[in-house]
Amino acid sequence: MIPPRKTRQIQVGPIRVGGEAPIAVQSMAATRTQDVAATRRQVELLQEAGADLVRIAIDSPKDAEALQEVARGFEVPLSVDLQENYRMAELVAPLVQKIRYNPGHLHHHEKGKSVEEKVRWIVETARSNDCAIRIGVNAGSVAPDYKERFGADHVGAIVACAVDHCALLDGLDFVDYVVSIKDSDPRLVVDANSAFAEARPDVPIHLGVTEAGMPPEGIIKTRIAFEQLLARGIGDTLRVSLTVPFEDKGQEIAVGREILADVENGRFRSVPPNFFDGLNIIACPSCSRVENERFIDLAEDVKRMTEFAAEHELTIAVMGCRVNGPGETDDADLGLWCGPKTVNLKRGERLVGNFTYDEILPRLKGELDELIAKKG
Repeated sequence: MIPPRKTRQIQVGPIRVGGEAPIAVQSMAATRTQDVAATRRQVELLQEAGADLVRIAIDSPKDAEALQEVARGFEVPLSVDLQENYRMAELVAPLVQKIRYNPGHLHHHEKGKSVEEKVRWIVETARSNDCAIRIGVNAGSVAPDYKERFGADHVGAIVACAVDHCALLDGLDFVDYVVSIKDSDPRLVVDANSAFAEARPDVPIHLGVTEAGMPPEGIIKTRIAFEQLLARGIGDTLRVSLTVPFEDKGQEIAVGREILADVENGRFRSVPPNFFDGLNIIACPSCSRVENERFIDLAEDVKRMTEFAAEHELTIAVMGCRVNGPGETDDADLGLWCGPKTVNLKRGERLVGNFTYDEILPRLKGELDELIAKKG
Protein backbone atom coordinates (compact mmCIF):
# COMPACT_ATOMS: atom_id res chain seq x y z
CA MET A 1 0.00 0.00 0.00
CA ILE A 2 3.04 2.32 0.00
CA PRO A 3 3.63 3.35 -3.63
CA PRO A 4 7.17 3.49 -5.02
CA ARG A 5 8.89 6.68 -3.91
CA LYS A 6 10.29 9.08 -6.49
CA THR A 7 12.99 10.60 -4.30
CA ARG A 8 16.72 10.22 -4.86
CA GLN A 9 18.80 8.15 -2.46
CA ILE A 10 21.26 9.83 -0.14
CA GLN A 11 23.89 8.46 2.21
CA VAL A 12 23.67 8.99 5.99
CA GLY A 13 26.69 7.21 7.44
CA PRO A 14 26.09 3.48 6.85
CA ILE A 15 22.43 3.80 5.78
CA ARG A 16 20.71 4.90 2.60
CA VAL A 17 17.63 7.13 2.70
CA GLY A 18 15.20 7.75 -0.15
CA GLY A 19 14.11 5.99 -3.33
CA GLU A 20 13.98 2.22 -2.94
CA ALA A 21 15.78 2.21 0.42
CA PRO A 22 13.70 1.01 3.41
CA ILE A 23 11.90 3.80 5.22
CA ALA A 24 14.14 4.67 8.18
CA VAL A 25 12.70 5.06 11.69
CA GLN A 26 14.50 7.43 14.02
CA SER A 27 14.12 9.37 17.26
CA MET A 28 15.87 11.91 19.48
CA ALA A 29 17.49 11.70 22.90
CA ALA A 30 15.27 13.40 25.49
CA THR A 31 18.08 14.37 27.85
CA ARG A 32 20.48 17.23 28.52
CA THR A 33 23.46 16.39 26.32
CA GLN A 34 25.91 17.36 29.06
CA ASP A 35 24.44 14.60 31.21
CA VAL A 36 26.57 12.04 29.42
CA ALA A 37 25.33 8.98 31.32
CA ALA A 38 21.65 9.80 30.77
CA THR A 39 22.16 10.67 27.10
CA ARG A 40 24.10 7.49 26.42
CA ARG A 41 21.31 5.54 28.14
CA GLN A 42 18.74 7.14 25.83
CA VAL A 43 20.81 6.25 22.76
CA GLU A 44 21.08 2.68 24.09
CA LEU A 45 17.30 2.46 24.58
CA LEU A 46 16.66 3.70 21.05
CA GLN A 47 19.33 1.47 19.52
CA GLU A 48 17.92 -1.56 21.35
CA ALA A 49 14.43 -0.65 20.08
CA GLY A 50 15.74 -0.78 16.50
CA ALA A 51 16.29 2.89 15.66
CA ASP A 52 17.99 3.51 12.31
CA LEU A 53 19.24 6.94 13.43
CA VAL A 54 19.36 8.87 16.72
CA ARG A 55 19.42 12.66 16.99
CA ILE A 56 21.07 14.69 19.75
CA ALA A 57 20.77 18.45 20.32
CA ILE A 58 23.79 20.73 20.60
CA ASP A 59 23.55 24.33 21.77
CA SER A 60 26.92 25.18 23.31
CA PRO A 61 30.62 24.23 23.27
CA LYS A 62 30.03 22.25 26.48
CA ASP A 63 27.33 20.23 24.69
CA ALA A 64 29.77 19.58 21.85
CA GLU A 65 32.43 18.48 24.32
CA ALA A 66 29.96 16.07 25.95
CA LEU A 67 29.06 14.68 22.53
CA GLN A 68 32.57 13.26 22.22
CA GLU A 69 31.77 10.93 25.11
CA VAL A 70 28.16 10.33 24.09
CA ALA A 71 29.03 9.28 20.54
CA ARG A 72 31.72 6.77 21.49
CA GLY A 73 31.06 3.11 20.71
CA PHE A 74 27.55 3.16 19.19
CA GLU A 75 26.69 1.32 15.99
CA VAL A 76 23.58 3.39 15.28
CA PRO A 77 24.41 6.50 13.22
CA LEU A 78 23.98 9.83 14.99
CA SER A 79 22.51 13.11 13.86
CA VAL A 80 23.00 16.44 15.60
CA ASP A 81 20.49 19.26 15.96
CA LEU A 82 22.29 22.63 15.78
CA GLN A 83 19.51 24.53 17.57
CA GLU A 84 20.07 28.30 17.35
CA ASN A 85 23.87 28.30 17.05
CA TYR A 86 24.80 27.16 13.56
CA ARG A 87 28.52 27.62 14.31
CA MET A 88 28.42 24.49 16.48
CA ALA A 89 28.53 22.49 13.24
CA GLU A 90 32.31 22.85 13.14
CA LEU A 91 32.69 21.14 16.53
CA VAL A 92 30.22 18.29 16.04
CA ALA A 93 30.44 17.36 12.35
CA PRO A 94 33.50 15.12 12.88
CA LEU A 95 31.53 13.09 15.47
CA VAL A 96 28.23 12.42 13.65
CA GLN A 97 26.79 11.37 10.31
CA LYS A 98 24.12 14.03 9.83
CA ILE A 99 23.52 17.69 10.73
CA ARG A 100 20.11 19.28 11.11
CA TYR A 101 19.63 23.04 10.88
CA ASN A 102 16.41 25.03 11.19
CA PRO A 103 16.07 27.88 8.65
CA GLY A 104 13.93 29.73 11.20
CA HIS A 105 16.84 29.97 13.63
CA LEU A 106 19.58 31.22 11.32
CA HIS A 107 18.79 34.88 12.03
CA HIS A 108 19.64 34.60 15.75
CA HIS A 109 23.44 34.74 15.45
CA GLU A 110 25.81 36.93 13.40
CA LYS A 111 23.03 39.18 12.16
CA GLY A 112 25.41 40.95 9.79
CA LYS A 113 25.76 37.80 7.69
CA SER A 114 23.20 36.70 5.13
CA VAL A 115 21.30 33.42 5.34
CA GLU A 116 23.08 32.36 2.16
CA GLU A 117 26.50 32.83 3.79
CA LYS A 118 25.48 30.82 6.84
CA VAL A 119 24.04 27.98 4.76
CA ARG A 120 27.18 27.90 2.62
CA TRP A 121 29.29 27.52 5.76
CA ILE A 122 27.09 24.68 7.08
CA VAL A 123 27.26 22.89 3.73
CA GLU A 124 31.02 23.13 3.42
CA THR A 125 31.41 21.91 7.01
CA ALA A 126 29.13 18.94 6.30
CA ARG A 127 30.84 18.17 3.00
CA SER A 128 34.32 18.12 4.52
CA ASN A 129 33.16 15.69 7.21
CA ASP A 130 31.01 13.39 5.02
CA CYS A 131 27.83 14.45 6.82
CA ALA A 132 24.34 14.53 5.38
CA ILE A 133 22.09 17.51 6.13
CA ARG A 134 18.48 17.84 7.19
CA ILE A 135 16.74 21.11 6.40
CA GLY A 136 14.32 21.10 9.33
CA VAL A 137 11.45 23.56 8.85
CA ASN A 138 9.19 23.91 11.87
CA ALA A 139 5.84 25.72 11.84
CA GLY A 140 6.54 27.06 15.33
CA SER A 141 9.74 28.85 14.30
CA VAL A 142 9.17 30.23 10.81
CA ALA A 143 11.89 32.61 9.61
CA PRO A 144 10.75 36.25 10.03
CA ASP A 145 10.88 37.14 6.32
CA TYR A 146 8.56 34.24 5.43
CA LYS A 147 6.16 35.23 8.21
CA GLU A 148 6.03 38.72 6.77
CA ARG A 149 5.54 37.53 3.20
CA PHE A 150 2.88 34.89 3.85
CA GLY A 151 1.02 36.20 6.91
CA ALA A 152 -1.59 33.68 8.04
CA ASP A 153 -0.75 31.24 5.23
CA HIS A 154 1.35 28.90 7.38
CA VAL A 155 1.50 26.12 4.80
CA GLY A 156 2.63 28.54 2.10
CA ALA A 157 5.33 29.98 4.36
CA ILE A 158 6.92 26.73 5.47
CA VAL A 159 6.76 25.09 2.04
CA ALA A 160 8.33 28.13 0.37
CA CYS A 161 11.07 28.20 3.01
CA ALA A 162 11.87 24.52 2.43
CA VAL A 163 11.90 24.92 -1.37
CA ASP A 164 14.17 27.97 -1.17
CA HIS A 165 16.68 26.22 1.08
CA CYS A 166 16.75 23.22 -1.24
CA ALA A 167 17.70 25.64 -4.02
CA LEU A 168 20.53 26.99 -1.86
CA LEU A 169 21.98 23.51 -1.33
CA ASP A 170 21.48 22.61 -4.99
CA GLY A 171 23.40 25.74 -5.97
CA LEU A 172 26.30 24.55 -3.80
CA ASP A 173 26.29 21.12 -5.51
CA PHE A 174 25.32 19.37 -2.28
CA VAL A 175 22.88 16.48 -2.76
CA ASP A 176 22.99 14.47 0.48
CA TYR A 177 20.12 16.28 2.16
CA VAL A 178 16.57 15.63 3.32
CA VAL A 179 13.77 18.01 4.26
CA SER A 180 11.36 17.90 7.18
CA ILE A 181 8.28 20.11 7.50
CA LYS A 182 6.60 19.67 10.87
CA ASP A 183 3.71 20.99 12.92
CA SER A 184 1.70 19.78 15.90
CA ASP A 185 -1.46 19.62 13.75
CA PRO A 186 -1.39 16.46 11.60
CA ARG A 187 -3.67 18.05 9.02
CA LEU A 188 -1.14 20.82 8.40
CA VAL A 189 1.62 18.22 8.23
CA VAL A 190 -0.27 16.41 5.47
CA ASP A 191 -1.00 19.59 3.52
CA ALA A 192 2.52 20.99 3.77
CA ASN A 193 4.37 17.78 2.95
CA SER A 194 2.03 17.04 0.05
CA ALA A 195 2.68 20.50 -1.38
CA PHE A 196 6.43 20.18 -0.92
CA ALA A 197 6.52 16.71 -2.52
CA GLU A 198 4.72 18.14 -5.54
CA ALA A 199 7.22 21.00 -5.79
CA ARG A 200 10.34 18.85 -5.19
CA PRO A 201 9.53 15.18 -5.88
CA ASP A 202 13.26 14.38 -5.97
CA VAL A 203 14.07 15.40 -2.37
CA PRO A 204 13.84 12.76 0.41
CA ILE A 205 11.36 13.72 3.13
CA HIS A 206 11.52 13.14 6.88
CA LEU A 207 8.03 12.86 8.40
CA GLY A 208 7.00 13.92 11.88
CA VAL A 209 4.21 15.46 13.92
CA THR A 210 6.05 17.65 16.40
CA GLU A 211 4.80 17.92 19.98
CA ALA A 212 2.27 15.17 19.31
CA GLY A 213 1.91 14.72 23.08
CA MET A 214 1.20 11.74 25.30
CA PRO A 215 -0.20 8.35 24.26
CA PRO A 216 -2.75 7.53 23.07
CA GLU A 217 -3.59 10.95 21.61
CA GLY A 218 -0.03 11.52 20.41
CA ILE A 219 -0.05 8.20 18.57
CA ILE A 220 -3.40 8.98 16.96
CA LYS A 221 -2.20 12.38 15.72
CA THR A 222 0.95 10.83 14.28
CA ARG A 223 -0.92 7.98 12.66
CA ILE A 224 -3.34 10.39 10.97
CA ALA A 225 -0.47 12.18 9.22
CA PHE A 226 1.68 9.14 8.45
CA GLU A 227 -1.15 7.02 7.04
CA GLN A 228 -2.19 9.70 4.59
CA LEU A 229 1.34 10.63 3.49
CA LEU A 230 2.87 7.17 3.26
CA ALA A 231 -0.12 5.97 1.24
CA ARG A 232 0.73 8.71 -1.29
CA GLY A 233 4.35 7.61 -1.54
CA ILE A 234 5.55 10.51 0.60
CA GLY A 235 8.07 9.84 3.37
CA ASP A 236 11.56 8.32 3.34
CA THR A 237 12.33 8.49 7.06
CA LEU A 238 10.11 9.25 10.04
CA ARG A 239 10.02 10.01 13.73
CA VAL A 240 7.23 9.51 16.26
CA SER A 241 7.41 12.25 18.93
CA LEU A 242 5.79 11.17 22.19
CA THR A 243 5.89 12.59 25.70
CA VAL A 244 6.80 9.45 27.63
CA PRO A 245 8.86 8.54 30.72
CA PHE A 246 12.62 8.15 30.29
CA GLU A 247 12.79 4.36 30.14
CA ASP A 248 9.87 4.18 27.68
CA LYS A 249 11.71 6.13 24.97
CA GLY A 250 11.93 3.05 22.76
CA GLN A 251 8.14 3.20 22.40
CA GLU A 252 8.62 5.88 19.73
CA ILE A 253 10.49 3.38 17.54
CA ALA A 254 7.97 0.61 18.20
CA VAL A 255 5.04 2.85 17.26
CA GLY A 256 6.83 4.03 14.11
CA ARG A 257 7.46 0.44 13.01
CA GLU A 258 3.86 -0.50 13.78
CA ILE A 259 2.44 2.33 11.68
CA LEU A 260 4.77 1.46 8.80
CA ALA A 261 3.76 -2.22 8.92
CA ASP A 262 0.07 -1.34 9.06
CA VAL A 263 0.22 0.97 6.04
CA GLU A 264 2.36 -1.50 4.07
CA ASN A 265 -0.26 -4.18 4.70
CA GLY A 266 -3.29 -1.99 4.10
CA ARG A 267 -4.34 -1.80 7.74
CA PHE A 268 -5.66 1.73 8.16
CA ARG A 269 -7.24 2.82 11.42
CA SER A 270 -10.10 5.26 11.30
CA VAL A 271 -9.91 8.47 13.27
CA PRO A 272 -12.23 8.40 16.32
CA PRO A 273 -15.41 10.45 15.83
CA ASN A 274 -14.92 14.12 16.67
CA PHE A 275 -11.24 13.54 17.49
CA PHE A 276 -10.36 17.19 16.83
CA ASP A 277 -13.30 18.52 18.84
CA GLY A 278 -12.88 19.74 22.40
CA LEU A 279 -9.73 20.37 24.40
CA ASN A 280 -6.45 19.91 22.51
CA ILE A 281 -3.26 19.41 24.53
CA ILE A 282 0.00 19.90 22.65
CA ALA A 283 3.11 18.60 24.40
CA CYS A 284 6.67 18.26 23.11
CA PRO A 285 8.45 14.89 23.40
CA SER A 286 11.33 16.33 25.48
CA CYS A 287 14.94 16.53 24.31
CA SER A 288 18.33 17.74 25.45
CA ARG A 289 17.06 21.32 25.52
CA VAL A 290 14.80 20.56 28.50
CA GLU A 291 16.37 22.14 31.58
CA ASN A 292 14.22 20.46 34.23
CA GLU A 293 13.16 16.81 34.10
CA ARG A 294 9.95 17.71 35.94
CA PHE A 295 8.60 18.76 32.54
CA ILE A 296 7.32 15.24 31.76
CA ASP A 297 5.49 15.00 35.09
CA LEU A 298 4.07 18.48 34.54
CA ALA A 299 2.65 17.47 31.14
CA GLU A 300 0.93 14.47 32.75
CA ASP A 301 -0.39 16.66 35.58
CA VAL A 302 -1.79 19.17 33.09
CA LYS A 303 -3.58 16.39 31.24
CA ARG A 304 -5.19 15.10 34.46
CA MET A 305 -6.03 18.54 35.84
CA THR A 306 -7.77 19.66 32.63
CA GLU A 307 -10.05 16.63 32.25
CA PHE A 308 -12.95 18.76 33.48
CA ALA A 309 -12.55 20.97 30.37
CA ALA A 310 -12.49 18.13 27.82
CA GLU A 311 -15.52 19.42 25.89
CA HIS A 312 -14.26 22.98 25.47
CA GLU A 313 -12.69 24.11 22.17
CA LEU A 314 -9.39 25.27 23.63
CA THR A 315 -5.72 24.47 23.06
CA ILE A 316 -3.11 24.13 25.81
CA ALA A 317 0.56 23.80 24.82
CA VAL A 318 3.13 22.37 27.24
CA MET A 319 6.66 22.95 25.93
CA GLY A 320 9.91 21.91 27.54
CA CYS A 321 12.44 24.55 26.54
CA ARG A 322 13.34 28.15 25.74
CA VAL A 323 14.18 27.40 22.08
CA ASN A 324 10.79 26.27 20.76
CA GLY A 325 8.66 27.15 23.77
CA PRO A 326 8.07 30.87 23.24
CA GLY A 327 7.09 30.63 19.56
CA GLU A 328 5.21 27.36 19.63
CA THR A 329 2.92 28.47 22.45
CA ASP A 330 1.83 31.65 20.63
CA ASP A 331 -1.06 29.97 18.81
CA ALA A 332 -2.37 28.16 21.91
CA ASP A 333 -5.06 29.61 24.14
CA LEU A 334 -2.81 28.82 27.11
CA GLY A 335 0.86 27.96 26.83
CA LEU A 336 3.48 26.73 29.26
CA TRP A 337 7.18 26.64 28.50
CA CYS A 338 9.56 25.37 31.11
CA GLY A 339 12.83 26.75 32.43
CA PRO A 340 15.24 25.34 35.02
CA LYS A 341 13.31 26.61 38.05
CA THR A 342 10.15 28.28 36.73
CA VAL A 343 7.43 27.76 34.17
CA ASN A 344 6.37 30.60 31.88
CA LEU A 345 2.59 30.84 31.54
CA LYS A 346 1.17 32.53 28.44
CA ARG A 347 -2.33 33.44 27.34
CA GLY A 348 -2.08 33.60 23.59
CA GLU A 349 1.04 35.65 22.86
CA ARG A 350 0.85 37.51 26.21
CA LEU A 351 3.06 36.40 29.09
CA VAL A 352 0.99 36.00 32.26
CA GLY A 353 4.05 35.40 34.45
CA ASN A 354 6.72 33.01 35.66
CA PHE A 355 5.76 30.49 38.35
CA THR A 356 7.52 27.69 40.19
CA TYR A 357 6.69 24.10 39.30
CA ASP A 358 4.63 23.89 42.49
CA GLU A 359 2.67 27.06 41.70
CA ILE A 360 1.94 26.57 38.01
CA LEU A 361 -1.04 24.18 38.05
CA PRO A 362 -3.32 26.40 40.20
CA ARG A 363 -2.40 29.42 38.06
CA LEU A 364 -3.09 27.47 34.88
CA LYS A 365 -6.45 26.34 36.22
CA GLY A 366 -7.35 29.92 37.09
CA GLU A 367 -6.61 31.11 33.56
CA LEU A 368 -8.47 28.13 32.10
CA ASP A 369 -11.53 28.83 34.25
CA GLU A 370 -11.50 32.44 33.05
CA LEU A 371 -11.35 31.41 29.39
CA ILE A 372 -14.20 28.94 29.82
CA ALA A 373 -16.32 31.56 31.57
CA LYS A 374 -15.52 34.11 28.85
CA LYS A 375 -16.61 31.68 26.15
CA GLY A 376 -19.91 31.25 27.98
